[in-house]
Amino acid sequence: MSAICAISTPPGRGGISVIRVSGSDSFAICDKALFVESERKLSEQEPYTLSFRKIYKGAEILDEVLVSVFRAPHSFTGENTVEISCHGSLYIQQEILKLLLAGGCRMAKAGEFTQRAFLNGKIDLSQAEAIADLIASSSAAAHRLAMNQMRGGFRDKINALRTRLLDFVSMIELELDFAEEDVEFADRNRLNITIEEISGEINLLIDSFSAGNAIKNGIPVAIAGETNAGKSTLLNLLLNEERAIVSDVHGTTRDSIEDTVTLNGTLFRFIDTAGIRETNDRVETLGIERTFRKIEQAAVVLCIEDIRKNIDEIEGSTLLMASKAKGKIFVPVLNKMDLADENEVNKKLSVLKQVFPLTLAISAKTQKGVEQLIETLILHANTEDLNGYDVIVTNLRHYEALNSAAAAVKRVKSGLSAGISGDFLAQDMRDCIRDTGEITGEITSDEILNHIFSQFCIGK
Repeated sequence: MSAICAISTPPGRGGISVIRVSGSDSFAICDKALFVESERKLSEQEPYTLSFRKIYKGAEILDEVLVSVFRAPHSFTGENTVEISCHGSLYIQQEILKLLLAGGCRMAKAGEFTQRAFLNGKIDLSQAEAIADLIASSSAAAHRLAMNQMRGGFRDKINALRTRLLDFVSMIELELDFAEEDVEFADRNRLNITIEEISGEINLLIDSFSAGNAIKNGIPVAIAGETNAGKSTLLNLLLNEERAIVSDVHGTTRDSIEDTVTLNGTLFRFIDTAGIRETNDRVETLGIERTFRKIEQAAVVLCIEDIRKNIDEIEGSTLLMASKAKGKIFVPVLNKMDLADENEVNKKLSVLKQVFPLTLAISAKTQKGVEQLIETLILHANTEDLNGYDVIVTNLRHYEALNSAAAAVKRVKSGLSAGISGDFLAQDMRDCIRDTGEITGEITSDEILNHIFSQFCIGK
């Protein structure tokens, strides 16, 4: 493949910029285009070493750079690769690229370095996608998941699963070869046990997606409650910026407002929702309907109540909200404690904690109690029982492929129960093998590959 080049560091000016060149003739191109005056050729430089060199533009020195050399196949792309660390001047970066293009390189497409690593067998497709996730990770948990997948944890799990599937289908197809002799190679009881085990493994991976997706994109936290309870004030405080309008006027928030923030290494996606109340305003009603949809989508629901309300009113509205948030981590939050005396705060906390142990009292205005709220969120929403999974699915494409594989396995289970012909069982098993193969890229169309790598930044 022809040599490609691109700037691998973020666009703009900086102290250092890294320009990457990859291809079988990358050494010769760089020697010819950049290092004409150098006594030592890049092909003679020891791999995985740095050399100090000068780049000339005509008779003028353009820059003094450090050059790294990686020799095929022991490089990221599996090809001869050169990385040039130059000064971060926009002018210098562009001039070096011009020299490389004039010397025979072409500009890399988005994700083309990683695509070459995949095509050259250095990584599988799930690892390539993990690289994009690693670059985009904005929390410690997301970083851990991406690193585990990039190092092959998910690939190994899928490959082990595919091996079992292949063993299964090979026994069925062996029987088909000897169908006229009425020989049974595959014990049906054993096949039933095996397919149940395979089904369990696939379903465990599918079940891990909700937790993995939450960690990757932010654990969704709905901030809900009646109007003027202080939801928008709390959102602004948690995000440390004025994202939502705060007003004494009821019904100010008519649509959901979302933003993410990392708290102690965990990414949260906070959703400020429209206040819930009886209203004839059509737009506000639509906002309230959206509130209930956001509650359904959330992993955590913060039910914000004005602590100055009568305790019976607080209990009633909290119970109503809890009924809408079944299956969620539910945290009643009594806000505006700065406007109530201590005895009143303690009394209402005590009553509500009997039903909802996670109940907290805060003042979003003075920030009192907010630290405890953050600690509660991290404690109860950080892992969502992630210890039950040795591998966690974070990618929607993988999730869809696993669901398709699970459907094929379900057909096999039904077929075994009904005693259908082995050729039908084998076909369903081949469907499952194909679906799992799409995850690692063993069976993938060019269209899917182009879509995946187009999401990468140029230079990676």
